[in-house]
Amino acid sequence: MLRELRTFIAVARHGTFAGAGAHIGLTQSAVSAQMQRLEAHLGFALFDRTGRSATINAAGRRTLELADELIALYARLAEPEGDEGRGGTLSVGAIASAHAALLPNAIAAFRRALPAWRIRLVPGVSLNLLAQVDAGETDMAVIIRPPFSLPSELKWRTLVAEPFVLLAPAAKKRVPWRELIETQPFIRYDRRSFGGRQVDVFLRKKRIAVRDAIEVDELQGIAQLVARGMGVALVPQSPGIGAWPRGAVALDLGDDTFHREIGLVERARRARHDAATHLAECIVKAAAHESSKRDTSSAKRAPRKKTA
Repeated sequence: MLRELRTFIAVARHGTFAGAGAHIGLTQSAVSAQMQRLEAHLGFALFDRTGRSATINAAGRRTLELADELIALYARLAEPEGDEGRGGTLSVGAIASAHAALLPNAIAAFRRALPAWRIRLVPGVSLNLLAQVDAGETDMAVIIRPPFSLPSELKWRTLVAEPFVLLAPAAKKRVPWRELIETQPFIRYDRRSFGGRQVDVFLRKKRIAVRDAIEVDELQGIAQLVARGMGVALVPQSPGIGAWPRGAVALDLGDDTFHREIGLVERARRARHDAATHLAECIVKAAAHESSKRDTSSAKRAPRKKTA
């Protein structure tokens, strides 16, 4: 019943079955079915139902207090007791680019310090990973900053800000970026993703009309399409993506540049195990190191001013 309890907590937090479902990646009917199973298992109703609305009742509020405790206790099962040197398991969610750029160095540093601990990496998109941290299914996640306020139970730390560029076929590299984006087929960063929403906001803010051709949620896939001359795309310049494929060039947006903020989201618990705290710090340090390398590389590439 742990899955149902986590969904119940989401319903309480977001107010409706639909709101909870949107946050944790389930349909409204799936949330409703889980709540019915939970009520059948417990033997009493958790909601007062009127028509299509459902409000948590007194029994539901008592259950909610215990549900939070049960989820926290379950999360502690894999943690070591005392200082006997026993390890446990930490679950870390991450978007695709973080798997390649931030996490390898962070995990290596963590394992050198605490070799008895195991790491379980959970891939996914930012919205689903955020919901998993919120529900207590993962300990932390590296995601794109959401375009809405986080619940008070969650803690956010910014790791890196990645500038967006216009990715274009190499043959078009001398054409101004705005002209390209208005005249060439547009390969859109999926609007269901947090990064894709940023692109959509940017286009509306700048009043740029594009010729939508393809919509993709995989940045390397977008880059390959651009390299094959299928169109242009607004994408973040991310170390996790690596070098752009041959045939594609990144055009700077100049003063119009906007950024994708990557950060670490965790549950703001009163007491957290030292291992989770240490892993979070390793991720923060790895991100700072990557940013420092990128700043140094940018400085070397910058043209030197002529002296008199």
